[in-house]
Amino acid sequence: MNEHTFPYEESIALIPLGGTGEIGKNLTVVQFGGEMLVVDCGLAFPFDDVYGVDIVIPDITYLRENADRVRGIVLTHGHEDHVGALPYVLSEINVPVWGTRLTMGLVRTKLSERLPLSQLDLREYAPGDRIPIGSFLVEPLRVTHSIPETVALNIETPVGRVVFVSDFKIDHTPIDEWRFDAARFGQLGEEGVLALVSDSTNAEKPGVTPSERVVGAAYDRIFGEAPGRIIVTMFASNIHRMQQVLDTAARYGKKVAVLGRSMQQNLEIAIEMGYVWLPPDTLIRTDQIGQYSGRELVILATGAQGEPLSALTRISRDEYKAVQIEPGDTVILSATPIPGNESLVWRTVNRLIRKGAHVIYPPMQPVHVSGHAYQEELKMMLALVRPKYVIPMHGEPRMAVQYARMAREMNIPAENIFLMELGDTLYLHPEGAKFGEKVPVGRVLVDSGGNSGISDVVLRDRKHLAQDGLVLVVVSIDKETGEILAGPDVTLRGMAVSEEEEPQFVDYLRQQVLVELQELDVSEVTDWDAVRADVRSAVTRAVKQRLKRRPVVIPVVMEI
Repeated sequence: MNEHTFPYEESIALIPLGGTGEIGKNLTVVQFGGEMLVVDCGLAFPFDDVYGVDIVIPDITYLRENADRVRGIVLTHGHEDHVGALPYVLSEINVPVWGTRLTMGLVRTKLSERLPLSQLDLREYAPGDRIPIGSFLVEPLRVTHSIPETVALNIETPVGRVVFVSDFKIDHTPIDEWRFDAARFGQLGEEGVLALVSDSTNAEKPGVTPSERVVGAAYDRIFGEAPGRIIVTMFASNIHRMQQVLDTAARYGKKVAVLGRSMQQNLEIAIEMGYVWLPPDTLIRTDQIGQYSGRELVILATGAQGEPLSALTRISRDEYKAVQIEPGDTVILSATPIPGNESLVWRTVNRLIRKGAHVIYPPMQPVHVSGHAYQEELKMMLALVRPKYVIPMHGEPRMAVQYARMAREMNIPAENIFLMELGDTLYLHPEGAKFGEKVPVGRVLVDSGGNSGISDVVLRDRKHLAQDGLVLVVVSIDKETGEILAGPDVTLRGMAVSEEEEPQFVDYLRQQVLVELQELDVSEVTDWDAVRADVRSAVTRAVKQRLKRRPVVIPVVMEI
């Protein structure tokens, strides 16, 4: 089929604005007949190169420009990388949002902190429902993951169906009764599936993902052997694992305290909605910790990724008043570091070990299992669904490439496997598939105040400050006579100069500024900005000559 005969207007278009080629901020647009459906709406946590940034959300310029065509947002589960950007997106595009009961419970709490819930259209769906949304018919499908009530989505259109399998694994012995619905996936495969969009996060790992119950068995061994207090850290959304901690603590007659706002909030929601059963007389308040001896106490804490303000990180730095590490404490790191967070995690672990804690982490014991399918589970999904086209997403390029190799081994033709980048438009039709024009795409950076849209210029300046420091020069000049009335005063911040050397270096910079000003006939100056520029240049040259650095120089020249 050539360019002129390809039926673009009758095709399904997939457009990832987040979640492919990277970890986090999952957001994909499914487009048909001029209408758009958004799958997931997540955020990502920043790497070290974005100073002062707390979260990263997708650039939704394309959605904003086509807001009248967006029919709704459908959510696969309640993890931050799939729902965390909703407050920012809904503040610009207020459309209906669908999710399972627990997902919407978590979402409502998150949204209520930034938006009035009365103005939002939040709806629940469940496996077996078939929800008409514009030209789309959406059916949630049960899959297992590391948070309850995760679903895949069967998205039907007049020209074919797309099975959108976000994060998943196949756990045959889940903690709850939410079981992977192999029968329904097989039925869809029998009926015919145009495309499978699949999680590829663990495509590099052979075999199958261990069951979550493996972690419970490890907890049981550790709780029985620990000589003192036990501190467990995990993702705050891992509700199944919280349940296993509560159950194991109750079995050994221990009390449980919860530290960290997100952990406390999620546990409260899960208990209130019936997703966590609280053993009687097990949970205690933070201010009751001191009333119990070490062997009686288990602490659930945030900080599985070494976040600077998390409970466990603060405990490791002796900054948490209620809890200080003591010899005999056992700390269980029930997670693995997200790529980019390794240094933060291991610095926290090392601080805990120096204080005398026994720290247990994978692979020492199986205190964590992945929520993402390994190769054999990914192959099973392909075998059940039998799609015409395959699109690996939700992972880095190396993961998607490995998934593509695996799909070819499953007899999927290479020309029917598509590796997508952010902003790509992939048109799918029973007669063929083809890439179209890219759409605007990027990242939006959000700081701790919730301000979004931090520019690359601001990031560049922050990086510049972090690497080379700051020089502030203040001088007052009589604009009639050119006499220097005060200064120049030079202040250094973040410069690689020792305390002993600083007075001499400051005096050296003062002399360079004086030389520069003496060469000017101030009585004839009409452009004081040019004077400031000359002062900046003089200081920049002087620092570069002495320190081989280019700091941020701020000249303050006051004309009096």
